[in-house]
Amino acid sequence: MAKTSSKKLTRQMGLLALTATGVCSMLGASINVVPFMIQRNVPGIGPYVLPAFAFAAIPALFAALAYGILASAMPRAGGSYIYASRGLNPYLGFVASFSQWFGLSIVIGVIAYVTVPFIRDVTLSLGWENISNGLEIGWIRVTIALALIWSFVVINIRGIKSYERIVLPMMFLMFALGGIVIVAGLIYDSTDFLTGLQEKTGRTFEPVASIDFDWRIFLSAAALLFSSFIGFDSIAQAGGEAKNPTKSLPRAILLAIIGVALFYFLFASAVYHIVPWSFVAEEAMTKDISAPGLLSYVLPSGLGIAILAGAAIALVNDLPAMLLSVSRLMFAWAKDGIFPKSIAKIHPKNHTPHIALIAAGIMASIGVLGSHFAGDFFLGIDIMVTSMMVNFLLMCITLVAITKVNPTLAKQISVLKNRTLQLCIGWLGILTLTAFLGIHIYKDLTAETTAWYFHSTPIWLIVMGLASLLFAYNWNRLKKQNNTINEVFLELPEE
Repeated sequence: MAKTSSKKLTRQMGLLALTATGVCSMLGASINVVPFMIQRNVPGIGPYVLPAFAFAAIPALFAALAYGILASAMPRAGGSYIYASRGLNPYLGFVASFSQWFGLSIVIGVIAYVTVPFIRDVTLSLGWENISNGLEIGWIRVTIALALIWSFVVINIRGIKSYERIVLPMMFLMFALGGIVIVAGLIYDSTDFLTGLQEKTGRTFEPVASIDFDWRIFLSAAALLFSSFIGFDSIAQAGGEAKNPTKSLPRAILLAIIGVALFYFLFASAVYHIVPWSFVAEEAMTKDISAPGLLSYVLPSGLGIAILAGAAIALVNDLPAMLLSVSRLMFAWAKDGIFPKSIAKIHPKNHTPHIALIAAGIMASIGVLGSHFAGDFFLGIDIMVTSMMVNFLLMCITLVAITKVNPTLAKQISVLKNRTLQLCIGWLGILTLTAFLGIHIYKDLTAETTAWYFHSTPIWLIVMGLASLLFAYNWNRLKKQNNTINEVFLELPEE
């Protein structure tokens, strides 16, 4: 009996650890960089960033509700893959989760790469100029980013307790340091900022009051800001390690998205209350900017360093949670025979999918190199947004279809059991996510770039084509081994 249990994931994650997994996957670049650099990526959004932020939360909330409902019926590792492969179609389940895996794997590398400039700014604020200058060197930046990724691969391999010891303290510290920004928004305003700017740099700036509202620009910005709400899905991937999963998974998903959405809005509101949006827009056109950098003109140096440290922690804390998420997807594919069985191996002592974690680290390392050579981290963000919108769309479709495709599992749903309510959530999610996906693809394809491969859509389509070939090959192999394979995919995998 002991030998059998050693080959299984163990249910050790409580509600707090699950919620932290979602929170840490969502916070990071999304809060410290994207709401401000969007002024360059979507020129003309101007003072409408906050309304676009709120609008972007609508489809994300529908997707989160769909995830929570499906999680209550199918609490297994590799959540989104299990939900769609059992509740919709095996191929679409693989496409949904491969899309998610590809997008998140790339963005792990992006986040690791973007973290280094925050560390550089902390060292510069502390007066360590030699270290700060060294962090500007390309190969050093890449090396540190790779070291961060592989450090967290090791921590994840060591087990859930090791993971919790890192993630939970960093989450609380991240909220505490980020809270400084929210409090600063109550104390300071744009007048204080303009005074500080002149005193520290001798520069005067005349803010622009407002610009005309443009629906096309607003919707493009909202589609990109949707990326800020991606991450709660990582909770579902840990379904095989959750205690009391039918209750804890839906609760953690809703706690993560509601809590983070509130924190996002308060944080971004505070920064834009202090720093005129026109200044943010002007600065974004010439250099990479972030919340700590913008607030450095008005806050005391000690608080500025604390905010910088909080931003760096927020970015670093994305990595272990996202690595957990993508590794469990590969683990679930391997358990079903879609990926090599070796990837489903469980560490005999730590009860973690160590081979899948190593593979996740390799993919994330490719993301680091891609960010470095592309020269613009928004390419990675765009790929993730496309991938996750497709994933969330298929989750909503699964919620609508599950009673016909798999009525047995549909009966296992234990939250929001009213079918009319489920259909409302599913269809509203389908409509809003389809609209957002269309806007995002249009924006991507019409953007001016130096080469076709700097558009996220063709890159995503190529990857999905390769994923389809991989699935077709393995599905045919599985059918030859078992001619009742379709019936097998109507049941949950063994724990």
